[in-house]
Amino acid sequence: MLRSLIEERLRDSVPGVDPRWAWISSLSSEEFVELARLVPDEFQRAAVLVPIVERPEGLTVLLTQRASHLKNHPGQISFPGGRMEPSDAGAWEAALRETEEEIGLAREYVTLAGYLHDHLVITGYMVTPVVAFVRPGFELRLDVTEVEEVFEVPLDFILDPAHHVLVERKLGSHSFVAHDIPYEGRNIWGATAGMLMSLYRLLRGV
Repeated sequence: MLRSLIEERLRDSVPGVDPRWAWISSLSSEEFVELARLVPDEFQRAAVLVPIVERPEGLTVLLTQRASHLKNHPGQISFPGGRMEPSDAGAWEAALRETEEEIGLAREYVTLAGYLHDHLVITGYMVTPVVAFVRPGFELRLDVTEVEEVFEVPLDFILDPAHHVLVERKLGSHSFVAHDIPYEGRNIWGATAGMLMSLYRLLRGV
């Protein structure tokens, strides 16, 4: 059962471990150091929720499309979440708070599964992805200043390597291979695709 596998692989995981670039599929330690010179000296801490919805027909991943007027990443596919505040007790609490603010998902429907490794984003954030199971029956209330719409993708679709499209992108003068995950006219890419690929590697043991 897929839920049992997720629980097993994430058991005893903790936030804030092994930061990596969010959208690059492979990177040597030397390349990591070199690329670090191209981004801000200090990263702001952030947390996102990776919401896995337990539908009768199978698990799905809930994603948002960011509002088109936003300064950073307008219109991109993302997870609900954002900057951690001093009042947050940790990544779990920050992800829950931001998710409630952005899409109105009440925390009583959400159960913590665990944490993926931290992801560095070139806009200057170190993001902790918080994986959680979401019980059906919830209602959403979108903050339209931040989120244009929400949709769900079957987790089986995301975990199928046939749907992982290799692309070459640049950071400064460096070219790297990353993954896109096209789905029904949308393109999941960048940090969001990178986090989903981290989940894929964790579950598939690759």
